[in-house]
Amino acid sequence: MTVRFRLGLLINPLAGLGGSVGLKGSDGVAADALALGASPKAPLRMAQALEMVRDYSAELEIVTASGDMGETVARELGFKVRVVYQSPEHTQADDTQALVRALAAEPLDLLLFAGGDGTARDVYAVVDEHLPVLGVPAGVKIHSGVYGITPKAAGLVVKMLLDGELVSLMQADVMDIDEVAFRQGNVRAKRYGEMLVPAEPRYVQAVKMGGKEVDEMVLADIAADVIEQMNDEYYIMGSGSTVAAVMQELGIDNTLLGVDVIQNQQLIGADLTADALLELTEHQATKLVITLIGGQGHILGRGNQQLSPALIRRIGRDNIIILATKSKLKALEGRPLIVDSGDPELDSELGGYYKIVTGYHDYVMYQVGNPDLVDSDNSVESGNQC
Repeated sequence: MTVRFRLGLLINPLAGLGGSVGLKGSDGVAADALALGASPKAPLRMAQALEMVRDYSAELEIVTASGDMGETVARELGFKVRVVYQSPEHTQADDTQALVRALAAEPLDLLLFAGGDGTARDVYAVVDEHLPVLGVPAGVKIHSGVYGITPKAAGLVVKMLLDGELVSLMQADVMDIDEVAFRQGNVRAKRYGEMLVPAEPRYVQAVKMGGKEVDEMVLADIAADVIEQMNDEYYIMGSGSTVAAVMQELGIDNTLLGVDVIQNQQLIGADLTADALLELTEHQATKLVITLIGGQGHILGRGNQQLSPALIRRIGRDNIIILATKSKLKALEGRPLIVDSGDPELDSELGGYYKIVTGYHDYVMYQVGNPDLVDSDNSVESGNQC
């Protein structure tokens, strides 16, 4: 069959390395992350995206770089591959930009890249403004609006294009933060520009809402409810300002952008890695306290990769406590909360309705369910429960 769709493919092999080991990014610390036991995730996440279009391999040509930057994954899945850039054993940002330049010389229909906000910046720096792009989320931080909400969702957008569906294009923001400040607990996000992306709101994420909650009374009420329910189990406290409010009410030092563990209102582990969390909770009853990313709705897989699939399975969905203000939930306009753990089977198992703590003895029922996994009514039912 004649090739009718040319897909540019770029994988940043270093993307996301720092997440599981608590480094809160990969920029400049990839070697440290590997030394701490981190393993590359970006190739696997690109494979999850490409799996959605594997049935189209006869009519789809992938144009990419050699080795881990694209060729290996594409050939393993049986796609036609044409290599236009020879990648080195140890890649850097310059290699990302060099590959994009090589791809820009090709008659591509879409550039699909796997990485985080740093990768998006590198693509933006050199990409032709008329070439549509789409990111497969593989980084620790994903503030930019150029990514699919999950790897599978990104693949489904490509499938829509292959199916000839009418997919509009829009300009989406490329955002990034200062990782040095981020590791010190400060979020300094900056807009770098825009790239052209498929306008498919079910599958392409919004730009992350910035800033801390300003309604301190609501946060205090949420914290009071959580604290009242606590017993002598371990509590893993996820990242974010809403969870931080609970720690503040307890008078415990908090890692705003990391993961801590408390028991009996005492800190027993701070800024823990994925391996440390597994070791600490191996023989302990444990609950997980998390919140959502405003504007996006992600509760797992964005800035909290320390919460590994193995840990989440051990804890169990019934022991996951989700906190959110009603304003953040309303801003989602009915879209479900998103889980992107890196394990699609686990993401599916975590789907369904959860009781969200929205105040003191005040809860709403809200759906967790990636649009690439379910297609159902995402309405919110609210009420007061004692």
